[in-house]
Amino acid sequence: MSCTQKKESVVITPDNIREVLTLYGKENPENEVIIETKMGTIKLRLFEDTPLHRANFVKLIKEGYYDDSDFYRIGYEFMIQGGDLKKKLNYRIPSEFNPKYYHKKGALSMARVDENNPNLESSAAEFFIVHGTRYADEDIDIEARNLGIQVTPEQREAYRTVGGYMTLDGRYTVFGEVTEGLDIVDKIASEKVFNTDQPLRKIPFTIRVVESK
Repeated sequence: MSCTQKKESVVITPDNIREVLTLYGKENPENEVIIETKMGTIKLRLFEDTPLHRANFVKLIKEGYYDDSDFYRIGYEFMIQGGDLKKKLNYRIPSEFNPKYYHKKGALSMARVDENNPNLESSAAEFFIVHGTRYADEDIDIEARNLGIQVTPEQREAYRTVGGYMTLDGRYTVFGEVTEGLDIVDKIASEKVFNTDQPLRKIPFTIRVVESK
């Protein structure tokens, strides 16, 4: 049974994506999401200054896109990736890189396809939550040089104490973060996998938007 309230879908195409998601975002301002799994609950906050990604995620949730989804890819000290590989959407989301959002542990980001994607546009529906690992100061400096990015004191402290996965910064759009349930991310990331990062047992989830008051 679906846990979402399905609404009539507006078909998104590469030509109308900005217009449709901008309008949808204004009409649907919610920015809190709850993911339920057998291991526990993960609560997420979506960033308002990544409006296309926020609107798209809320739209898919409300329309029931994720009703039969699971965490199908797991990388310990990397990330947990969710969605429904049986479904395909014929658009990509324009990247919304923001230097104040980075891939610390608990960051919510969108996956992407590298083929024919010079602008690093995001997948329409496949998302991941960073698990990551803690960095030593010298490793942060090396990664920053390799990536050609500046690391703020706040970022450095987060990567040192909370952890994350720096290699993703500036390449994938971060559009939210875990506010509760990092321990559940740990549990899922610790699941045994095949050598393809596919978990040995299925990890389904339900997802819903917390309605604005």
